[in-house]
Amino acid sequence: MDFITIPAVLTVIGFFVYKLFELFVCKKERLYMIENAKDWKNDGKDLPYLTRFGLNPSFSALKWGTFFLGIGLGLIVAYFICLNTMTLRQIAEWEYRQFVGVVYGGCTLLFGGLGLIISFIIEVKMKIAKKENDN
Repeated sequence: MDFITIPAVLTVIGFFVYKLFELFVCKKERLYMIENAKDWKNDGKDLPYLTRFGLNPSFSALKWGTFFLGIGLGLIVAYFICLNTMTLRQIAEWEYRQFVGVVYGGCTLLFGGLGLIISFIIEVKMKIAKKENDN
């Protein structure tokens, strides 16, 4: 259970820091959209796409993927820094499960984030191919 504590705490802290930054960054965009809302004519149709190629991809997979990738990479780098700064005696005294917990948690987050980023890339490529086939 100890191996999940560090990733869980970092995930919660990172999530709230991300949401705080998103709140302030998106404020200007929301105000702009409210000011220009009267210019949009929505006759039951979708609002115009604001993204490139008219694809309107969901960036949540990319956001979460880079977040998990960063945490996992950070844990693995911290593991190697800790391993290289300890003497052999300290390594022998340190419990084996500490090493295993950090490596399991770091690899899970690292490859989970990598999988989310790859799925985002595949999704965007499929949408581009579908858009080209429609034209």
